[in-house]
Amino acid sequence: MAKILTYQKSEFENLLPSDWSILLGTVRQVAASQNVPLYIVGGFVRDLLLGQPGSDFDLVVEGDAIGLAKSAAARYGGRVTSHGRFGTAKWLLADSSLNARLSRPLPALDFVLARSESYAHPGALPTVQPGTLSDDLRRRDFSINTLAIRLDGQHYGELRDDLGGLEDLHNGLVRVLHPLSFVDDPTRMLRAVRYEQRYDFRIPASDLELIPPARHLLAKLSADRIRHELNLILGENKAGDILARTAELNLLASIHPSLPWDADLQRAIESGLVATPPKEWGRLPDLAPTPRRVALGYLLWLLRLSHEDIEALDFRLHFPAELREAVQAAASVWRDLAEFVNMKPSQAFDRLAEIQPLAVFACYLESGREGREILDRFMASWRHVRPRTSGNDLIALGLPPGPLYQTILRSLRDAWLDGEVKTVEEEHSLLTRLIEKDGENSH
Repeated sequence: MAKILTYQKSEFENLLPSDWSILLGTVRQVAASQNVPLYIVGGFVRDLLLGQPGSDFDLVVEGDAIGLAKSAAARYGGRVTSHGRFGTAKWLLADSSLNARLSRPLPALDFVLARSESYAHPGALPTVQPGTLSDDLRRRDFSINTLAIRLDGQHYGELRDDLGGLEDLHNGLVRVLHPLSFVDDPTRMLRAVRYEQRYDFRIPASDLELIPPARHLLAKLSADRIRHELNLILGENKAGDILARTAELNLLASIHPSLPWDADLQRAIESGLVATPPKEWGRLPDLAPTPRRVALGYLLWLLRLSHEDIEALDFRLHFPAELREAVQAAASVWRDLAEFVNMKPSQAFDRLAEIQPLAVFACYLESGREGREILDRFMASWRHVRPRTSGNDLIALGLPPGPLYQTILRSLRDAWLDGEVKTVEEEHSLLTRLIEKDGENSH
């Protein structure tokens, strides 16, 4: 059974981190002044009761969510963007007086109209219409995400548990709300596994029986929806366990048959996602817009695939351009790394110079001793080697600008890399020979 906090309405304030106490206290005052029922719902309440409150929460309004957000902005500053069709609003806090009271400013707060949902067909995005809080709770994915705490007026701190979420939280169960839940939204199968492994909970046997009939629907979901769920998995501390369980339930193969999984990949991801590059490498740039951990996760996961399999996966998942290029580059280097042992440093440099450093790090993590040594030399030393001669020096020598500049400077750099040049004098001597050679060839 999961260990959860004993909840008392009078102690709600004490369970909140100070910033959230200030934030929710402010919003509830606005809701109370308008006599609007306001609830905090879902994952924030779940994690609060588990003693680990997060930073994301849903503020659900039984009434005019857009009007409530505008009233808050009128009182405390900031501005509001809204979607009238869905009855949702975002209170942008950059210019609000509220942020000045928080230890870490927040970008925005979301206000959501309590609503009901229906699905035109399996896997479709839901059709939304206004509803009660009860409707809003019943549209959610799992019972542990249906817990709600009321925020307004004299009801402040009341826990609402319509669907047995508190008992399931006590028992460590990730339970869907109805038998067609996975059919309505197949991504719930991936989320169920993510919660199961994150909290060391279990999916009940009755729910596991609902997965096989719905698995095939994953193949029909858009690339963005599937990639979003995979990104969330790779962002988890227990990403290896989550992917292992996902593979065990045949969900990875249902997304795409090229998605690999085995014990070696689990080891690679679990160890690689907590590894840090050698300090001599400096900070490795991100692969925007993909978060660093997520990008490294994909690199380690897909490193062993062929060029064709990566292309097929990209066709299914539509990776951002930098991530796609990094995965292909890492796979190419990893496949050929044995050949690097017999290369001159300048030849290895040519293969590695245009590859994203995070891709090099993924190869480093999954290479043997000799491969690691080569990649370490490149990252710590070789990539910083430059000839002492510059383009301005070549101009001063009377050489006409053109492709010859690049050829000469590259030859000088390669000579330093390969140990053929060790001093500035030796570089000058080589430069003289290269210029003379070019002069002979031009005649």
